[in-house]
Amino acid sequence: MEIIEQTLLSNIDLAKLKSIFLYQAGNPLLFNTGLFLFLFLGFLFVYNYLSKTRYPKMIFVILFSLYFYYKSSAECCFILLGVCLSDYILARLLHSTTSNLCRRLIVAVNVLSNVGMLIYFKYFELLLSTFDNITSTSFSPLDIVLPAGISFFTFRSISYIVDVYRGVMKPVTNIFEYIFFLTFFPPLLAGPVVRAKDLIPQIQQNTPATNSMIGEGFFLIMTGLFKKVVIADYISGNFVDRIFDNPSLYSGFENLIGMYGFTIQLYCDFSGYSDMAIGIALILGYRFMDNFDSPFKSQNPTEFWRRWHISLSSWLRDYLYIPMGGSRSGRLRSRLNLLNTMVIGGLWHGASWMFLIWGAWNGLLLILHKELKVIFTFKLFYNSFKNTRKVFNIIITFTLISFGMIFFRAGSMEQVNDMLTQIFSNFHLSVAPQFISGYTMITLTIIVALVLHFSPHKWTISLQEKYIKMPTLIQGIVLAAVIFLIIQVRQSDIVPFIYLQY
Repeated sequence: MEIIEQTLLSNIDLAKLKSIFLYQAGNPLLFNTGLFLFLFLGFLFVYNYLSKTRYPKMIFVILFSLYFYYKSSAECCFILLGVCLSDYILARLLHSTTSNLCRRLIVAVNVLSNVGMLIYFKYFELLLSTFDNITSTSFSPLDIVLPAGISFFTFRSISYIVDVYRGVMKPVTNIFEYIFFLTFFPPLLAGPVVRAKDLIPQIQQNTPATNSMIGEGFFLIMTGLFKKVVIADYISGNFVDRIFDNPSLYSGFENLIGMYGFTIQLYCDFSGYSDMAIGIALILGYRFMDNFDSPFKSQNPTEFWRRWHISLSSWLRDYLYIPMGGSRSGRLRSRLNLLNTMVIGGLWHGASWMFLIWGAWNGLLLILHKELKVIFTFKLFYNSFKNTRKVFNIIITFTLISFGMIFFRAGSMEQVNDMLTQIFSNFHLSVAPQFISGYTMITLTIIVALVLHFSPHKWTISLQEKYIKMPTLIQGIVLAAVIFLIIQVRQSDIVPFIYLQY
């Protein structure tokens, strides 16, 4: 017996087994890894066994969510738990007091504590370095570790307290329900920004997932993996990164394609994560709002921001733009409110002046569109050139949004200047045939991504419905086949999701 036990132990790589459960810097537990797939299958087995219970299921999901977060942020999981406890207490106090002053103070405590965490973890070093540059003093980096997903769970925390303050929802009386909401692992690291008023009622109802929800969930996971691994990772590693790392080495035409390529990469990377997060939640019995709605079909900047990162755009509207005064205080004030909201949205992405410029650019685009709507109506041409106008508007909107993405992706203004210099001074359209022959797979991947994006939405719904109606065994075979094919084409190294850093 002892010989058998020693043999089994010798065949187990204890170091590798230990690494599964312990935090490893730079190696978070991601949806697009084999480890997550393996652990999630085990999680589903236990989850289904506990599905008809209430507290055991909640506690099990909370523990797995905390483990999931620990794998990306180590001891910072205690910060997340601290926010849970703080929100629970503040919301109960908010509901029990009738004093307007006390209620406002409670909201202020929540907002200031969350914003204070963001300032410390994300912006403190930027503020110090900026101050030191102005005063010509030396700056020693503090090596502050940024907790993963802090921008997302702080926004969810703020919206909960503000919604209780506004009377949109009552405070949660069961602390386990609130911890479940704030720590729930599918949207924890990179969204969507799920609001308490949407998720907590589902937690309280404890309704199991239907077969339709499970089928839809697996379909979204497949589409998300395809977007991320097959499109985003491929064009990033084989083309976009090269352009942005050394823009001066490439012609203006190649830089322009790199600009468009990054916009497509970012969409496929981020919407891929959202698809998988929404899909995983559906399998567990919870439905989130859609986070992307074919944004490149937009005919103007306003429409784009209604289709892009919908959960964040609507959050900024409801908890920043409207409280600032929205469009209620006159035309000039509403335009300033819009600009300020987009600048704050830009800074939300990270401690960099590049994000501030990106936010300001998009704010100016929104203002420009609203001003043009006031000045021009174009009614004379609506019927005669409707389709031509639509295509023209889509191309212009996509180009303007993609231009702003240069600031989002570039590491410095020097890189931006190099790219713009090449685009406007050394364009060389004549290299297009050489580019197509040299980057044939990149060209095809971008074309496939755009064709799939611009295909009618009803096609996707039809395909999804056909998958849902398949027998469970066939669904599993299709899922396994798709994952197998994706594994065959993926890069050797796992590429993290872009929005994990925000």
